[in-house]
Amino acid sequence: MLPDRSFFNRLAEAARAETLPRFRSGLDVANKLSSGFDPVTEGDRAAEFAIRALIEENFPDHGILGEEHGNVGLDRDYVWVIDPIDGTRAFIAGVPVWGTLIGLQKEGRAIMGMIEQPFTGERYFADENGSIYTGPEGELRLVTRQCDRLSNAILFTTSPHLFGGEEMEKYREIESQVRLFRYGCDCYAYALLAAGHIDLVIENGLKPYDVGGIIPVIEGAGGIITTWDGSRPENGGSIIAAGSRAVYEQAIAVLQR
Repeated sequence: MLPDRSFFNRLAEAARAETLPRFRSGLDVANKLSSGFDPVTEGDRAAEFAIRALIEENFPDHGILGEEHGNVGLDRDYVWVIDPIDGTRAFIAGVPVWGTLIGLQKEGRAIMGMIEQPFTGERYFADENGSIYTGPEGELRLVTRQCDRLSNAILFTTSPHLFGGEEMEKYREIESQVRLFRYGCDCYAYALLAAGHIDLVIENGLKPYDVGGIIPVIEGAGGIITTWDGSRPENGGSIIAAGSRAVYEQAIAVLQR
């Protein structure tokens, strides 16, 4: 038996109970790197623990891939992919563009997912029936915008500083062609794309848990998400997401040179 939307909502509520009270609270931050800065908070760990506890209770035969508490049963048919706080830097800075990402894969392919932003009260959910938004605007079917060309597109990336070498050159070439570009929205950029507010997200260095909950939301809304070489995105890496086929084809032509 597969989970349904109500179970995903239960997972989101369990995570919200751990993340939201800690947001803008002056919480302690740990650094996972000895050189550089890769922050993790008590909220990350507690939220993932809460999600995992519900999954293990209700779907004990499923595997779990999580950012903070390791992996279990990745060879099983169904595997949950969890990022308790995607955008931890935004979280510790008090900027509400972080989110909880929860995904379910079947035999390695993402089939259900959720992007949850507790502070704004927004939830983006997807299954085989498509993608749904619930939040301050009510409940809406998500549909990407059918932008006709790159020159009319709105582009987001978390930070251009994450690109280097040829990747930077390709990103900058695309950025120079779009109508508008913005930085710093983490997973919230993908939610905006699924909702038809922006047209293109280009990023690199992503982990499987950075995209596991996002892929079904984008695809269920009619969008496209792949690696830069056009492969399936479940394993992360360098990722492109687009709302329309036209924008995707024009952007990926640059990325694949």
